[in-house]
Amino acid sequence: MSPIFDELIAEAESAPVAGWDFSWLDGRATEQRPSWGYQRLLGERLASASAALDIQTGGGEVLAGVPVLPPTMAATESWPPNIARATALLHPRGAVVVADPDEPPLPFADAAFDLVTSRHPVTVWWSEIARVLAPGGTYLAQHVGPASVFELTEFFLGPQPEARTARHPDAECAEARAAGLEIVDVRLERLRMEFFDIGAVVYFLRKVIWIVPGFDVGRHRDRLRELHARIESEGPFVAHSSRSLIEARKPTA
Repeated sequence: MSPIFDELIAEAESAPVAGWDFSWLDGRATEQRPSWGYQRLLGERLASASAALDIQTGGGEVLAGVPVLPPTMAATESWPPNIARATALLHPRGAVVVADPDEPPLPFADAAFDLVTSRHPVTVWWSEIARVLAPGGTYLAQHVGPASVFELTEFFLGPQPEARTARHPDAECAEARAAGLEIVDVRLERLRMEFFDIGAVVYFLRKVIWIVPGFDVGRHRDRLRELHARIESEGPFVAHSSRSLIEARKPTA
């Protein structure tokens, strides 16, 4: 028999949410992965780079999992718990973690990097990416796509028709071109997610704060109780994440 609602909620509320390690959800939620294998692509590009920047690195887990880092490797992050976690993971690898508020300007000189990367950035400042890229340099990133996990968003907040169109790769590519970058590759996939208990939902919403902005267990307790009953009677709550792969290049001239 599964634990009662209050126990699941209390357990999820007390779990630490720093960094981008989702192992707490093992056995409690699943998410299909994009077919392109971002960390593998990242490792291939970093192995041949001379100077690289990872923007909004989170807790540094993705970057730390790459076999070879370039001679010059920098990463930015804004949230203090993540900065501490990323520093512990990346400094032993020779990478510098820079505290940055995720707004322009990036704290680096023009044309400082031949590779700029990011996995799931909250914001994308294309003009700054173009500025810090050297001519011929590449931006390679996996972005959160449009209407990602909107089944959860709309369960708690109701219909969000305007928000559904945000983060579409067509719009992002147009912004990249406007900043002077050339689009090399763009892909979009929707991927199945399953939440097996209400604690998994609470943990996920505490960690990925933009899915339900302003999420609070006390404020949303009635809806959480409804969702708990639904999972208990119907099985896992199914949602779909949205992921886009974008590769852009700064022209050499």
